[in-house]
Amino acid sequence: MIKTRRFDIRKRIALVAHDNKKKDLIEWAEFNKVVLAKHELIATGTTGKLMEDQLDRPVKKLLSGPLGGDQQIGAMIASGEIDILIFFWDPMEAQPHDSDVKALLRIAIAWNCIMACDRATADFVLTSPLMQTEYSANIPDYSTYLKRKID
Repeated sequence: MIKTRRFDIRKRIALVAHDNKKKDLIEWAEFNKVVLAKHELIATGTTGKLMEDQLDRPVKKLLSGPLGGDQQIGAMIASGEIDILIFFWDPMEAQPHDSDVKALLRIAIAWNCIMACDRATADFVLTSPLMQTEYSANIPDYSTYLKRKID
């Protein structure tokens, strides 16, 4: 039996950006302000504060990425509390918390989370007709993997 997770019309969107990408994410969010207003926004520390100021609406703010915010987002993805991850990460600069970043990207893929890591992909996600409807996503079945690890 395939398990699914239902996405409501109002999506829960996590917004994350490295320092060199915060300006890009803020500009993208401002451009998409009307659409984003229909959804619940969650963000890591500084990004959340900047988003709240720019969009003039509440954003659930977690810890700063290097202080555990990336891991908080990952935990929320694993527990089904985030539907979409918009993560403008900087591929040109090493991050002091690079292992956390990789873990977040891995967990998003592992749990079939919708993810955009650049503006073009984020535009496609946000303008998809599926953003305006309920949607069911398959949840990967890791029972065989877990059984193999225990045995």
